[in-house]
Amino acid sequence: MDVLLPYLVTAGCLAVVLGLFTRLARRVRRRGTAGAGLVAALASYEEAFRTTSHAAYHEIQAQARRRAPADSPDGWRRRRPRGRG
Repeated sequence: MDVLLPYLVTAGCLAVVLGLFTRLARRVRRRGTAGAGLVAALASYEEAFRTTSHAAYHEIQAQARRRAPADSPDGWRRRRPRGRG
């Protein structure tokens, strides 16, 4: 029995930790707070290990926030005059 005791303690601790993670997952899903935490965790990973893709992510987000110029309701669009010369 003395030989199995460390294995039983380890298995018990693992079961407790998995049970706590399961409860945490249920609570996060119920409250709807999973999205922001996951995005923050992935962004920090990207920033630490893949800096070029992190910079590209921010550039894509900036492009998504930009608005395209809207046409006027009557269909007339003002054009820039061409350069002289």
